[in-house]
Amino acid sequence: MLRIYSNENFPIEVVIGLRELGYDVLTTKDAGRSGQRIPDEAVLAFAIAEKRAVLTINRKDFKRLHQVTASHFGIVICTENLDVEDFITQIDTALGRLGEDISGLLIRVYRQR
Repeated sequence: MLRIYSNENFPIEVVIGLRELGYDVLTTKDAGRSGQRIPDEAVLAFAIAEKRAVLTINRKDFKRLHQVTASHFGIVICTENLDVEDFITQIDTALGRLGEDISGLLIRVYRQR
């Protein structure tokens, strides 16, 4: 299953749900990097070093990083969604269509209206 690194501001309830679906999700807390105000560039560099895609709701900054750093293991940018089950489903659906290798891709996951 896809290896993911969730950005610090990403909802833990969604991370837990993705793990239950079989995704290998490493959080900033798991990595001992929470509460350190790590710049987005360093978050992406850490994910690259760990061979993980980034999962974030920080769309603007990671969209920019994707444009300047094409060599990554995927960036999944999401609109915030307070419906946890729907959020999990939307991410799983988006990633499920793409398979195991999302290297170099920017994936957008939008909240259903």
